[in-house]
Amino acid sequence: MTALSLVLLTPLLGALALGLIRPAAPAGWFNLGVSAVSLAAALWLAWSLALVGDQAGGAAGFIAGGIAGLPFRVDAFNVYLVVLTAFVGLTTSIFSRPYMRHVLDTGRIGARRLRTYHSMYQLFMFTMLVALTTDNLGVMWVAVEGATLATVLLVSLYRTPEAVEAAWKYFILCGVGIALALFGTVLTYFAAQQVITDPAAGLNWSTLYAESGRLEPAVMRLAFVFLLVGYGTKVGLVPMHQWLPDAHSEGPTPMSAVLSGLLLNVALYAVVRLKMLVDGSLVHSGSPHLAGYLLMGFGLVSFLVAGLFLHRQRDIKRMFSYSSIEHMGLMTFGFGLGGPLATFGALLHMLVHSLTKSAIFITVGHAAHIAGTQAIAQIRGLIRTQPAVGWSLLIGVAAIAGFPPFGVFMSEFLLLTATMKTAPWFTLALLSGLAVAFAGLFRHLHPMVYGIPPEGQRPVEANMVPVAIHLILVLWLGLAIPVFLADWLDRATGLITGTRLL
Repeated sequence: MTALSLVLLTPLLGALALGLIRPAAPAGWFNLGVSAVSLAAALWLAWSLALVGDQAGGAAGFIAGGIAGLPFRVDAFNVYLVVLTAFVGLTTSIFSRPYMRHVLDTGRIGARRLRTYHSMYQLFMFTMLVALTTDNLGVMWVAVEGATLATVLLVSLYRTPEAVEAAWKYFILCGVGIALALFGTVLTYFAAQQVITDPAAGLNWSTLYAESGRLEPAVMRLAFVFLLVGYGTKVGLVPMHQWLPDAHSEGPTPMSAVLSGLLLNVALYAVVRLKMLVDGSLVHSGSPHLAGYLLMGFGLVSFLVAGLFLHRQRDIKRMFSYSSIEHMGLMTFGFGLGGPLATFGALLHMLVHSLTKSAIFITVGHAAHIAGTQAIAQIRGLIRTQPAVGWSLLIGVAAIAGFPPFGVFMSEFLLLTATMKTAPWFTLALLSGLAVAFAGLFRHLHPMVYGIPPEGQRPVEANMVPVAIHLILVLWLGLAIPVFLADWLDRATGLITGTRLL
């Protein structure tokens, strides 16, 4: 069995098995074990790709293969996202086991819905890994839609009126968005059929990329508009973001950790892959940077609007969901800006944001258990009640706000530097957005951490190991990026832009 096969089959078989396990106690451990095997397979895949790169003399090599008759491709761009997805899936499953057991013990769900949760967790991981590794744009669309369906069941897990409403809102908005992405995919296939003789290869990304200079520019422009709006809905770009805060606030906290830390990355990955095709088709047209300008526009608007909405939130999970929208907007802006420095910074920001935000949501889950509510006004004095949770929330917010020496500061500094170099007229907007978001986060954070705890706020059993691992990694990435990771990101930058940074 190849590493790629193991990466994909492990969560799929795990989802099937978890749907059949009836005792609640071993299901959480089994879910954790499946996630551990997925991470080991992802590391094996990354090591295999590194060997391919070494044999190619340091060039951006790739691994291609077929599974069940479908083409898959792993290169420098998606391999680090595969490892990141498997890693966050594992650490979240460590938190998920006692958290969901507590939810079961309090009677919010029954054993049957707990089985649904664990099965959908692994199915969600499977669909994301398929979307990242497939070479076929149609399969990628199906995988992203599959992720939507899996998370709809997770969002509605508690079956409260608010949870059901949030799930329907998520399903309808993302369903409309993914339908637009399908139309954009069909237009891309139409453009491919004019230049590619093999109909079966008309949706293969590698084939399209090799022939991108011959694709009809007018068709590809129109296709990218539909694709950006469609997949941008999954990214959470304004104004297609309305589903995201509700899904975060009503679903289980472990789902929020993987949704914010992983699914948004997968959707943005799809957008960037498609931008590479459009850039190739427009290189000789009168508007070669159209895709980049669209990404910059949507990204900047999302970044600024989400920063303002941070100030108005009353639910702690909704607040951090708007923080996710803000950071996804910043990444989108970076990829739209283009160039080696901005692209490297956006790739690094995808990594550090995922690690930091998933750690924050795990901490928020414990804070909500301590206070018995997600209302910010009722969460007070966490450092007095449970210092580990209070300090984790304080450090996590400092990291996501871009304090040095955390990795988010480094990635934001790279993006800001690239902006000053390439498009200096946007510098003030970025600085203003960062300042507004900083104020919004710390306005709510101070009383939650240092305030006087209300009566009835008691310590709970909290496993902070995943949080500590994530925050230590984010600190490490801010101090010194390991050589192997810098090489991954540099190869990915070269693949996306045609020019390597390092």
